[in-house]
Amino acid sequence: MLKLVAFGLTALFLTASPQAYAQVPAAGAIDRLTTGDVSAITDARINLVKAALQLTPDQEKMWPAVEDAIRARAKDRATRIGNAETRLRELRDKSAIEALRDRNPVEFLHRRADVLAQRAADLKKLADAWQPLYQTLNPEQRRRMAALAVIVFREMRDGLEQRRLQAEGDQG
Repeated sequence: MLKLVAFGLTALFLTASPQAYAQVPAAGAIDRLTTGDVSAITDARINLVKAALQLTPDQEKMWPAVEDAIRARAKDRATRIGNAETRLRELRDKSAIEALRDRNPVEFLHRRADVLAQRAADLKKLADAWQPLYQTLNPEQRRRMAALAVIVFREMRDGLEQRRLQAEGDQG
């Protein structure tokens, strides 16, 4: 019975997750989300993964490292988005001529490299945190984790496509 309830809740979360994600504003509008909103979204995603995996007591002991890595990655992402929005606001305050005249491609490359290095470090920490837990997952848990990964990648793809279309619409 408990498995049936857990499966039902997981199915509910999996089907509701794409709709909830679709309600999250694009990166350009992230300032409308409060820190509490971002935290609540992160909490929901963490709870979804944990519920879907149905960890054993021994596996539960390894979960805090994974959760910490997920939270750190989400926090750093929010910081990167905030920094990008600040930079965009600064550029919007300038005319197109001023923005072109004052641009510094080397500075841009340094900023981009720093952002990519931070993202890479966060992803490495996440992979390192997951590795010991993943090795203990049974085939059914691994199947559920793979299904969640497909959903996450689909959401990422859809989000990128939405931002691309939005950018094209802003230019046209």
